[in-house]
Amino acid sequence: MFLASNAFMAQEVFSAIVAGGWEFRCEIIRLVSTLRGGDIPKLHEDEFPEVCSLPRGNYEPWGLFRKPLPPKMRAGECLQEWQTGGLRFCKDGSQFKDVIQSERTPRDERAISDHPSLKPISLMRQLVYAALPLGQGTILDPFAGSGSTIAAAEIEGLSAVGVERNENYFEASLSAVPSLIELRHERQMTLV
Repeated sequence: MFLASNAFMAQEVFSAIVAGGWEFRCEIIRLVSTLRGGDIPKLHEDEFPEVCSLPRGNYEPWGLFRKPLPPKMRAGECLQEWQTGGLRFCKDGSQFKDVIQSERTPRDERAISDHPSLKPISLMRQLVYAALPLGQGTILDPFAGSGSTIAAAEIEGLSAVGVERNENYFEASLSAVPSLIELRHERQMTLV
């Protein structure tokens, strides 16, 4: 399981996931200079114009978790039995890394979806590709928002299911997912 968080909440969120029975594997760092922070002390902006309450965020921590393996089972046996338990190497043959240089979500993707935490398709493609180590199985996004994970999985030729409780975001995803997929195909054609 990949779980996006922020520097302020990661410790609490990751601890709750571990308390729920998942095994914390590592933290994936998305380097991106678009995050909040650096707020000037509220109601004292004139008095302290050069002081901030937190540093401006330049990274986004993602927790990487897995269900604990059954006793005495090794990762290879888990892969044989359930096709999971590890991460797939990148398409260039290199090992998946714990630091990912990421772009800001492009404007054309934001024009398709106004979800407040829309992740760029370029990032989500890397994550969904790595999440299925043998390229088999189904990606589950229980907080699908407007569907960037689902679109990324579709682009990668992977099966995916999204769940979204906010009706407005769910409705938006019905048009956003096909539009994000089409946008990727348009970009690929202009690069060729």
